[in-house]
Amino acid sequence: MPPKKQPTSAIALLVRHGSTPTTGKVLPGRAPGLHLSDEGRKQARATAERIAVIKRGPVALYSSPLERAVETAQPLSELLGLPVQVEPGLVECDFGEWTGAELKNLRRLSEWRTVQWLPSTFQFPDGESFSAMQHRITSTLDRLAQAHLGETFVAFSHADPIKAAIASVAGVPLDLFQRFVVSPCSVTALVKGQAVAHVLCVNTTSSLSELVVS
Repeated sequence: MPPKKQPTSAIALLVRHGSTPTTGKVLPGRAPGLHLSDEGRKQARATAERIAVIKRGPVALYSSPLERAVETAQPLSELLGLPVQVEPGLVECDFGEWTGAELKNLRRLSEWRTVQWLPSTFQFPDGESFSAMQHRITSTLDRLAQAHLGETFVAFSHADPIKAAIASVAGVPLDLFQRFVVSPCSVTALVKGQAVAHVLCVNTTSSLSELVVS
C-alpha cells in the first residue's frame, strides 16, 4: 500500500473586523480603545454563523491584538469552542502621524495620490510602509499555514493587510492592491502552502457552505 500523501497547504480564512463608530470616517490605525458598533457586533455574529457551517471547518482562530478584531472573533470562538489566539502579525498597518486623522482631510493631502496609486513607494510619517506591511502579513500567514497543513484556520485582521495578502497570493503588484475591496466582516479565502497559492474567494459576505479547493 503506497504511503499516505502528506498535506502541503492550508486554507486561510481572512476576516476583516466588523464596523466601528468611525469606519469610513477616520484612519484609526493601531490606536487602542476602538470597539465594534452595534452593527459591527451583528456582522460578527452573522459571519461566525457562516463560517461555522463550512464542511472543512477551522481548527484554530487567530486575531490582530486590536479590540475591534478580537471582538469580531469572539462569536465564532463561542460557536466552535476554540480560543482566540492573539497574533501580532495580523495587526493593522502603523499609520504613524496619520493615526486618528479624518479621511476627508487626508484625501486633500498631496501624498494621498501616492497612497492610492504608488503605495509600494510610500511610508507613513513615523509609521510603517506598505511594503513592510505586506511582508509582515504574508510571512505571518505562511507561518500559520505551515502549522496547519491540511487544515483550515481563521485570521481576523484589517482591510489593508488583507488586501496586501490577496495581492501577494494573486501575483498582483502592490501598487494595484488598492483595487481590491475588503468590507467589514467580509471573508477572503486563500490557499497557502509550501509550493501552492490560490485565491478561493474575496470579500465574501454570503454563504461559505460550499467552499472547497478545486
